[in-house]
Amino acid sequence: MTDDQTSLSAQLGTIESRASTPGPTSNKRKRADYRQSQQQKRQELKTVVFEGNDDSQDKIKLPKKKYYRQRAHSNPFSDHLLEYPIGPNHMDWHKLYPALIPSEAETSTDEAKQVEIVDIGCGFGGLLVSLATEFPDKLILGMEIRVQVSHYVEDRIIALRQQHAPEGKYNNIAVLRANAMKFLPNFFKKGQLSKMFFCFPDPHFKIRKHKARIVTSTLASEYAYLLRPGGIIYTITDVLDLHQWMVRHLEAHALFRRLPKEWEDEDPCVKIMRKDTEEGKKVERNKGDKWIACFVRLDHPE
Repeated sequence: MTDDQTSLSAQLGTIESRASTPGPTSNKRKRADYRQSQQQKRQELKTVVFEGNDDSQDKIKLPKKKYYRQRAHSNPFSDHLLEYPIGPNHMDWHKLYPALIPSEAETSTDEAKQVEIVDIGCGFGGLLVSLATEFPDKLILGMEIRVQVSHYVEDRIIALRQQHAPEGKYNNIAVLRANAMKFLPNFFKKGQLSKMFFCFPDPHFKIRKHKARIVTSTLASEYAYLLRPGGIIYTITDVLDLHQWMVRHLEAHALFRRLPKEWEDEDPCVKIMRKDTEEGKKVERNKGDKWIACFVRLDHPE
């Protein structure tokens, strides 16, 4: 073999090696194919009530988080082309809780169950999944503005419902893609909620971005409207400045009173919030601080 032939053979070997190695294009195509497959499955199964004695169905696998990656935060002031009802009585909750709310039920009727617990900015759904078994008789809703993250949580819930169909677990949790800073009163009636969670929200470090924080004076009044007397707001963050901001705005509101640390130490939701959110686990791994503050909704201003 001549030197030219040897060189050509080496070049062909390099090309074949590169072709067989997954690159950015092949990974992007693989991610797109996976998302398309999951979307088709999601459309078919999102309103299915899984029967506990149906052994003919193949077990649905939990979604793979790596295919749903999206930037950590989203601008709440952008037009996200979201769908929302004109009022709480126009919301079809059956599509989110098909096993617990009949299709013919109206949310305005006394017979229909109503969402009582809300996780604002639920992320990848760690808190939702833990709350599902802690409060099996309550309807719990996660609200997430990022489209791919909300898809992941929806696929996760579908898989959990089917895998645990014999026990009837996880029918009481759902996720909704929504902008909680704008449309909460479109979904919930006055005094409907008993618990609201704000876990590791976007800190919006720049001063000009502080208006986009999920707790402000205006939003505190909205939360007071939605929470029943005795309802609880739970907040947790690893950013001290944001913690102080949320405490300052909620303490300044006439209808909220901060609960003492002794109460926090005994409350099961605080324990879950500390350890079961994805962000909480990340902070734990990095040995960071977690700042917690909980507030009770008062019946009358103090």
